[in-house]
Amino acid sequence: MNIPFIDLKTQYQNISEEINGRINDVLNHSQFILGPEVKELESELASYVEVKHAIGCSSGTDALLLALMALDIKRGDEVIVPDFSFFATSEVVSFLGATPIFVDIDPVTYNISPTEVEKAITTKTKAIIAVSLYGQCADYDRLNKLGVPVIEDGAQSFGATYKGKKSCSLTTIGCTSFFPSKPLGCYGDGGALFTNDDQLNEKMRQLLAHGQSKRYVHSQIGINGRLDTIQAAILLEKLKIFEKEIQLRHSVASRYDKGLKGKFKTPTILEENTSVYAQYTIEVEDRERFQSTLKEKGIPTAIHYPKPLSKQPIYSDIREEGINPLSQSAADRVVSLPFSPYLTEEAQDFIIKEVQSFS
Repeated sequence: MNIPFIDLKTQYQNISEEINGRINDVLNHSQFILGPEVKELESELASYVEVKHAIGCSSGTDALLLALMALDIKRGDEVIVPDFSFFATSEVVSFLGATPIFVDIDPVTYNISPTEVEKAITTKTKAIIAVSLYGQCADYDRLNKLGVPVIEDGAQSFGATYKGKKSCSLTTIGCTSFFPSKPLGCYGDGGALFTNDDQLNEKMRQLLAHGQSKRYVHSQIGINGRLDTIQAAILLEKLKIFEKEIQLRHSVASRYDKGLKGKFKTPTILEENTSVYAQYTIEVEDRERFQSTLKEKGIPTAIHYPKPLSKQPIYSDIREEGINPLSQSAADRVVSLPFSPYLTEEAQDFIIKEVQSFS
């Protein structure tokens, strides 16, 4: 059985006529940068997330960078980040010359621990980046009460909810990624920022276009962070089927849950949350042998993520031994199984059978 880790081909085949039509529209009007589809997408995204402003940008990483720049993060500042995440979460902090302060996670959700965040706040703390990992939001009510601007890294949780509110509407600035493998993905790099703050909206729009307040008038030092029109056009069509795909994701996750609970640590979705299951991640002993065994059966797996951020070579000068043990434990044990809205029941049952038989 040939099982893809993420099935993007089936999704495209289901809406190929619509996608191709949208791309052809862009080719015909030839407004490849900041064409009308970008504004249309921003309006649709703002409506979907239920915020005043959505801003398309070039990637999820640039979304985080622009959020920090809008908050005037600079050298000497501290930004609290989870130790268990993709490198971009801390990379953008270091890129601006600020210091990432790595804190441990909640072992149930793998998201940043508000208790550990509170302990880490100092007079130098200027922001918190909280990742909504694996498709489930962090505890934003507690984080927002700590008196520091919070940025949601919703790269894996777009479409999820926390206490009835959509991911990316929960903090001072929400960020997401439209990398192809994300729950809502384009066919290249892309991202978006979300805010209800009019001033931050205007500032971020300037920052992503070289700091321009108007054409050839540069009021800030910015970046080239625009979302291109073809990617916006693709996202407009994929957004139309997004809620249906979320339902399909829940069905796949439920089947995995029933087949794997008891033998493995499977995802726990808190009562106040819904998840979009960016990955379906379990914990296993002897992970290397587990992955090798499944590979022999034609089942691909992935590790998100094999090393805490504080243990990356670039941070060797600020590393403390023994910090954040829960992040290290997760990094040692997590493994993600094939997952997409279009994973067939036959494939699911085959995966469950082979995973269950591992010993």
